[in-house]
This record gives sequence, structure tokens and C-alpha cells, in this order.
Amino acid sequence: MLTKLHAGLRRMQQLQKDHCIVTSEALVDSLLPRRDRYAHKGDFGRVLTVAGSVGFTGAPVLAANAALRTGAGLIFVGVPEAVYSIVAQKLDEPMVFPLPCDDAGRLDSRAISELEKRMEGCDACLVGPGLGRGPAMLDVVQAVLNRAACPVILDADGINALEGHIHVLGQARSPVILTPHDGEFRRLGGDPAPERRYESAKALARAWGVTVLLKGHRTLIVGPEQVYLNPTGNPGMATGGSGDVLAGMLLALLGQGLAPAEAAAAAAWLHGAVGDYCAEVWGEYGMTPTDMIACLPHFLK
Repeated sequence: MLTKLHAGLRRMQQLQKDHCIVTSEALVDSLLPRRDRYAHKGDFGRVLTVAGSVGFTGAPVLAANAALRTGAGLIFVGVPEAVYSIVAQKLDEPMVFPLPCDDAGRLDSRAISELEKRMEGCDACLVGPGLGRGPAMLDVVQAVLNRAACPVILDADGINALEGHIHVLGQARSPVILTPHDGEFRRLGGDPAPERRYESAKALARAWGVTVLLKGHRTLIVGPEQVYLNPTGNPGMATGGSGDVLAGMLLALLGQGLAPAEAAAAAAWLHGAVGDYCAEVWGEYGMTPTDMIACLPHFLK
């Protein structure tokens, strides 16, 4: 017990030394852009989500709807053609398009040329939710990093594709945000043990010039320059689909012009605050990611 207390104290001392900012409602409010009365949909971000596969059709829907509820102006959703009709039926406002896939319903390398066209003019891109770990996934991630002229979020299977190939991050043309949970963090070479969590995330961020949003109790956001600690959230959010919601929220904020670390800090705080509200209303056992999306307008208002 004393060893854990000492380790926790050392972590807090290091966070203080690195001028860690505890994200607050006031900070998030100051980061959210105010809307010009003469604005149009193109002013609030053109964002692209690349997600989904056979058996994982909920991921692109949750991410796209979360981006929509967080204010994105135009949302494009690329999914394997095997699940296109399912996802398209579930999404009204986002614009869904099919991409070539293999026999297992996962993206293959033929999707790259279409993605390169779709990325043109986008303000932010999300790759990974529900894509699966297909043989072409590394090629897809590498192509996006090489060509995207906007910030790129790698989430879920977008992160898993980098296992053993983390050097691909060095080829990125634009800022990259990684959103791993502990298992994905290990695949990137990180150490999620409580006494190593912060130092390991900082090392990853510094080594590759990326922003790391390390999910979990007291989510950490470590950028090349700044560190944020998120105080919101609860165990009821530890369910499939919650991470897709967070990724979609982050995508929307990046598309509206927030810098990567600030967008990650704001998205994590809002995500946790909405989760806390849902836990009060439905309880930690009964709340769902869909409930969180439905409650987002309340907090953003």
C-alpha cells in the first residue's frame, strides 16, 4: 500500500513539474468557438470518418452521430462496401460512401485511392473505429498519414495497425492524435502501469511529435508541449461504443479549428461530463453510449 502511495505521489509531483492543467468546465467553455451569425455549414468543419466492418457496424454510426452532436458542419463516412447499406440506413445527416473491401468485409488496399480523393478539402480525419485488423490496415493508415493535409485521429484498429510499425508515425504530413486504451497503448510500446502511465505517454508523444489521449480513470492528454488531466467520467462508460463517441467528438472539435491537445482535452472533459450526467439519470449499469450522444446538446448549450 505504501509503495502505491509513494508511486502516486511521485506521479503527481511530475505532473506538477510539467505544469499539468486539470481540465475544467471554464476551460472547455473558453476553447469552444463561438458561431458567427453569418456562418454556413462549411465553416464548421468538413470531417471524414473511416470506420466499420462486418460485425462492427455500430462504430461508424456512433462516431458520426457524436461528431454531428458536437457541431461538425459536414460529415463524410467511409465504410467497407459490405456494410454500406446497413450504415447508410442508420445515418441521415452524415454522408456515407462505400469503399472496396475483402471477402471478410474489411477494407483492402483498393480503398486507398478513393480515400485520397475524399481527404482533399477535409479539416480533420478519423481512422479506426470498428475497422478490424485486416491485412491491408497498415497500408490504409500509412496512406492516410502520408496524404492528409489535416489533423488525423488514429483510434482503435487505426492504432492496432501500428503494432510493430510505429515508425509510420514519422511519415505523417499533419498533426496526429492517438486515442489508446491500455491494451492499445501496450501495442504501441507504452506501459500503462499506474506508476509508469504518465512518463510512458509523455515519451511516446515526444518521440513522434504526436498528441496522446490515454483513456482510463483520469484520462491523460499529453501533447508535444502541454499536458492535461481529465477529472470527469465514471465506470458506467466502460462499455463498447463509448470510445467511438469520444473519437467522434474529438473529430468535430478538430474540424472546427481547435488545436490537437486542446481539442483532445475538451473532448475528454465533455465526454466524461456527459457520462456523469447519464450515470445520474440511468445509473452506471444501464447507461449506454447512445444515451451519451443524446445528452451532448445539453452540455454544449
